[in-house]
Amino acid sequence: MKICYIADASSIHTQRWVNYFARKGHQAHIITSWPGEGYSEGVQLHLLSSLLPQHWKGSGYINTLSWLVQIRRLINRIKPDIIDAHYITVNGYLGALSGFHPLLLTAWGSDVLIVMRESLWLRILGKYALKKAEMVVCNSETVRRELVKFGVNPAKVRIIYQGVDTQKFSPQRDKRFKDRLGWQGRPVVISIRNLKPVCNVEMLIRAIPFVLEHSPQSSFIIAGDGEQREYLENLASSLGCSENIRFVGRIAHDELPQYLASSDIYVSTSLSDSASLSLQEAMACEIAPVVTDLSGNREWVTDGENGFLVPVNDIQALAKKIVYLLENEEAGRKFGRLGRKIIRERAEYEREMERMEGLYQRIIAKD
Repeated sequence: MKICYIADASSIHTQRWVNYFARKGHQAHIITSWPGEGYSEGVQLHLLSSLLPQHWKGSGYINTLSWLVQIRRLINRIKPDIIDAHYITVNGYLGALSGFHPLLLTAWGSDVLIVMRESLWLRILGKYALKKAEMVVCNSETVRRELVKFGVNPAKVRIIYQGVDTQKFSPQRDKRFKDRLGWQGRPVVISIRNLKPVCNVEMLIRAIPFVLEHSPQSSFIIAGDGEQREYLENLASSLGCSENIRFVGRIAHDELPQYLASSDIYVSTSLSDSASLSLQEAMACEIAPVVTDLSGNREWVTDGENGFLVPVNDIQALAKKIVYLLENEEAGRKFGRLGRKIIRERAEYEREMERMEGLYQRIIAKD
């Protein structure tokens, strides 16, 4: 197959998705406004040029018109068998406006759960794109329900997960990062969400002093980056818990397994999630999860069975669940074992991408 993606090439999610099909021998092209690295040999990137800097107010409308012209020219040159546009807003409606068929749209979660809810204009464009697509792929039942609310025929929607490589994300991975941090023998709590308001890492930072009252040796890894990093570092300092926290920045995906496998508890305090890949990767490493009580998280975590769900912004509840797991190690190990079993059964990377490959083939055959 010759597959053309309209997607953010700088994202690890795009890289993992596209590389699978390139390695399987398919011709993979990415049309993108954001350059990226780490792609398999044979993946061809086509960078869209912007008339105005993308951070300028109002530049999106002008750039979008320019990108549409460029995309149509590129499609005529590439002559793909199918287009898969990742992220319903922008990439989705650019794919729809290109006029090419068959067109498949892949929702990432925030496009449907946040962007289309909050912006009337982008909701109109998103609905137009969804109407034009032959099929829509999403990564959770939560997003599927929202797509149906937006008028998508349920028969057009398929749930396919981004998937986890459970050989790579495993409790048997190298655990020496504790030695590098000087934290040998200390329990480690890890957060790997971006430092942006929607990820709400502030909730975890504010819970840490309460945890330290019961477990003063506990250590916290705050990975990820974003516009809130300086604010969160200052907050940790003002709360007097900086000595127990390491802000390590964005972790390369290849290095992430050793961080997760070396940790004891995974925390996500996000305000919105569809099917969090970082949660699934943590579960594959047999880490006990404590996550906010969102419908997307409830698809993976059953409270008290393989992890804990806590109300959004309930700092005391978060601290109590972390302390419970620190004081009841066997409960954490039980959660971890069941979590890995769930990922191996439901979200194995190779199996999910094989399902996607079959979907491409069926759509092309019908066209």
